[in-house]
Parts: sequence; C-alpha cells; structure tokens
Amino acid sequence: MSIKIIPFESQYAQDFYDLNIEWLETYFYVEDFDREVLSNPEKYIINKGGHIFFAKLNGIVIGTVALMPTQDPLVFELTKMAVSPKFRGQYTGQKLMQHCIDFAQQSNYKALMLYSNTKLKNAIYIYRKYGFVELPLEIDSPYKRSDIKMELRF
Repeated sequence: MSIKIIPFESQYAQDFYDLNIEWLETYFYVEDFDREVLSNPEKYIINKGGHIFFAKLNGIVIGTVALMPTQDPLVFELTKMAVSPKFRGQYTGQKLMQHCIDFAQQSNYKALMLYSNTKLKNAIYIYRKYGFVELPLEIDSPYKRSDIKMELRF
C-alpha cells in the first residue's frame, strides 16, 4: 500500500500530539511551548491560518507535519514533523516534506522556514537536499533546542 497524505481532521489531533511527543522525548525534551501547541493544534495552528498534514498507511497515521504562519503572511514555518519509529527510514518524512513544498508553491507562498538542531544530521541533509539554506538564528529563537534556522524560497 502507498502512503497517503491527508489534511488535518480533529479525529487525528491525538496522533499529532503522540507522534510529536514521542519524537521530542527520543531526541531532545519537551518544552512547555511544545506541549501547549501540541495539545491544542486547532487553536495554535489551524485557527491561525496554519495547516497540519498526516501520512497514513493502511488507515493508520504514521507521520505528521505542520505549516505555521509567521509574521510574514507568505512565509510559513515547517514544524512539528514526526514519524512513527516503526516507519522511520522509509521516506515518510520526505513524502511529508515534498507535500508541504508542493502545497506552499500552489498556495503562492514565498518561502518555508524551519528551526532544527545540527545534531539531527539526517534531517539537515534532507533539508539541504530539498533546497533549504541556512539563515542567521535569532537570539530569541522560539525553541531552546534549535541551533539552526533554514529557509526555502520559491
């Protein structure tokens, strides 16, 4: 069966939370900001003009990603990408990434940006593969764990 990318539906809110909490606990730690956003995706992402997508395989949600609005209405933050441990290494993250890029281009966004951490070597490699370039990281970055900011301009 092939992976299907679908938009947010409230019935998948718990999957969004669970996938992201698992990922954060595996690689870093959960910040208060993360827990608040992940617990209320409609309030913090959807209702503010953002988007959440899910990767489904055989009817099961195996991955997720969000596009959150920024101060610039044509630049969205690619964030909250997580894939179930059982499905990592099977290009699910890249499928979600490509979906976000296609969606952004179809929506006439001028850029996608993201925050990450350089210890995530595979993720940084994939971001560069898709054309993201490094930008200066703000002193007041919204995530304590981030040490790199990247952007993909269209």
